Amino acid sequence: MKPVWIVDDDQAIRWVLEKALNRAGIETMSFSSAADVQLALTSAEPAALISDIRMPGKDGLTLLKEVKETHPRLPVIVMTAFGDLDSTVSAFQGGAFDFLPKPFDINDAVTLISRALQESSASESASTTATPPGAKGKSVKAMLTQSSSPAMQEVFRAIGRLAQSNVTVLITGESGTGKELVARALHQHGSRARGPFVALNTAAIPKDLLEAELFGHERGAFTGANANRRGRFEESSGGTLFLDEIGDMPFELQTRLLRVLSDGSFYRVGGSQPIQVDVRIIAATHQPLEDRVREGRFREDLFHRLNVIRLRLPPLRERREDAPDLARHFLDTSAQSLGVPVKKLSDDAMALLQQFDFPGNVRQLENFCHWLTVMAPGKTINVSDLPPEIKQFKSTPRSTTEALSAFSDLNPISIKTAVDSGQAFTEHGWVELLAEDASKRLQHTDPEVWGALTREFEKAVLQAALQVCRGRRVEAAARLGMGRNTITRKLRELGMDGG
Repeated sequence: MKPVWIVDDDQAIRWVLEKALNRAGIETMSFSSAADVQLALTSAEPAALISDIRMPGKDGLTLLKEVKETHPRLPVIVMTAFGDLDSTVSAFQGGAFDFLPKPFDINDAVTLISRALQESSASESASTTATPPGAKGKSVKAMLTQSSSPAMQEVFRAIGRLAQSNVTVLITGESGTGKELVARALHQHGSRARGPFVALNTAAIPKDLLEAELFGHERGAFTGANANRRGRFEESSGGTLFLDEIGDMPFELQTRLLRVLSDGSFYRVGGSQPIQVDVRIIAATHQPLEDRVREGRFREDLFHRLNVIRLRLPPLRERREDAPDLARHFLDTSAQSLGVPVKKLSDDAMALLQQFDFPGNVRQLENFCHWLTVMAPGKTINVSDLPPEIKQFKSTPRSTTEALSAFSDLNPISIKTAVDSGQAFTEHGWVELLAEDASKRLQHTDPEVWGALTREFEKAVLQAALQVCRGRRVEAAARLGMGRNTITRKLRELGMDGG
């Protein structure tokens, strides 16, 4: 078996990957620069190449491009400490096997590299051409393009894989999570980037006007129609049409939309000639469309037509690690727009801001930062300067029932017994219950208390995550803040993989 080559200017990263891969029985060779790799490629070829992006001299993306030109079948995994959308998309468009953001779980890294080796072995005898890099689109806003959270890294990967295709995408997520920004990123990084991007919020237009807005109308079709008018479908031909809040579209219009998705043609309101268009559809909703289908409020055939690829955007509370960078970005842009000095959040204020649940998601954080730029008296924003919603959130403890419900499976005391007995619990009351259970086990000299409690904890949390995510492992992993390979391994170790 050929070795795996690792190229990174950071000696510590090379050492960690070497040790982990060697333990897995995988031979390695390491390089500190792209130039050294290219020199070695003149006389040998690895089974797979793991490359950092940002290195002195030639960067990883340039190395990727040049390697794929001369060794198109070689799997290349790109890793970087800068988890941004542009780098992810560029890596996939350049032909990368996958993208590994730093810091990474070493077990996830080994699993990913093992998959790359399987790909390399399977394609030894196959004839494959290099994947040419696509045109790199204009970057979207920093609120989307920069993120260190595992959940958003999954979104970046999906954008990288989907951008060059014309497949219909359904984006789901709560209001304020940035669904239109993802749609724009799919357009800007794809083959239709030079075409128009047209966005329409189907919930914001009155029912009587929405049909003409979508399909246009002929002169005299209705009162006030004094001239022919092109609809959004015609305006977006050759590009992308983004239909936001598709779940609120009137039922009778859903039939017409289905027709366009089926054969690409439609009639203007009052028209008699079919109009053919070439449009990529990206739809978005904050509502569970499956429920609306069951309620008879959304056509099942349209749902399946739209639900070719589903992309879920996580709410901000599931990626709290992004809140500080987003807040700094919004404070900077607010100061620029108002022509005032940039204000900075104190450590205590930032910590409290990061604890807030943000029901309005990224949009609410942006509004808070604009409010702080205007209302905070000094250059440093303290806890006392924060909006009332955040300060009230700090002073409102979770109820006893909520604290117990979260981890009721971890202890022998039921919710009802605990509440009825008047036991007092802190915001993290489950910790007290866990400590009590651990104390009892230790007193009875139970064997392997640490291992037993750890297994019970992991099993309970994984069961809860899978239940909330309706069995979707990738989504459950994202919500838990772990990699998709990690959750698969954990389920297997705990006997929960259904095998």
